Amino acid sequence: MGPGVRLVQAVRLEFGVDPNRGFPTYSNLRFRMSGTTRGTLGTGPGAATEPGIDQSKRTWIAITAGAGAVGGVAVAVPFVSTFAPSERARAAGAPVQVDISALMPGEKLTVEWRGKPVWTIRRTPEQIESLKKTEPLVADPNSDRKQYPTPAYAKNTHRSIKPEFFVGVGICSHLGCSPSDKFTTGAQPSLPDDWAGGFLCPCHGSTFDMAGRVFKNKPAPDNLEVPPHMYLSDTTLLIGEDKKA
Repeated sequence: MGPGVRLVQAVRLEFGVDPNRGFPTYSNLRFRMSGTTRGTLGTGPGAATEPGIDQSKRTWIAITAGAGAVGGVAVAVPFVSTFAPSERARAAGAPVQVDISALMPGEKLTVEWRGKPVWTIRRTPEQIESLKKTEPLVADPNSDRKQYPTPAYAKNTHRSIKPEFFVGVGICSHLGCSPSDKFTTGAQPSLPDDWAGGFLCPCHGSTFDMAGRVFKNKPAPDNLEVPPHMYLSDTTLLIGEDKKA
């Protein structure tokens, strides 16, 4: 190499930060090079100088390189992240398989589908029989209302494919609260003395029978939603699809 020329192996720029404005200030931009040279870029006292080098050009190059590097990283991070959607986002609309082999009569299993809690309840023979008693007391016994259209295969007294299993979205049709299980029959707080079992929304007192049908004169305008679903086998449900239902 000729005189006055040297190989720079590494350059590190150090930005000062204006405490009043919270962003880098280029007036006190510092640089480090491999070797022993250190200096302050700029025109003030202590600025690094070397023979034959235009200090104004070096200052401009260093500032441009530093700003470009910082800006490039800032832009690249969110840009690259758009190629990596979360697992939750990828699965938001995907069907969900539910193993009901261990579900005993009178028990409930909850899974998440499209961000909603979906219940699978294995009803006892007594709970299935109670639906005949509650039919004249509910507001929409045949699930004819259209706010949450009921699939054709669930437009029956038990609102399900199989009478034993009820599959419903656990969100009240009034203001989106999640009703509580009230499977025990008889008189209880906030429930009638002849309660036959079902669900109570704690927010505004809407009640539903064991098929998710809302009782008359309650704030909820519709029955609990029945999501698309089908049986892949006697012990496996698929929530979110009903092609074979």
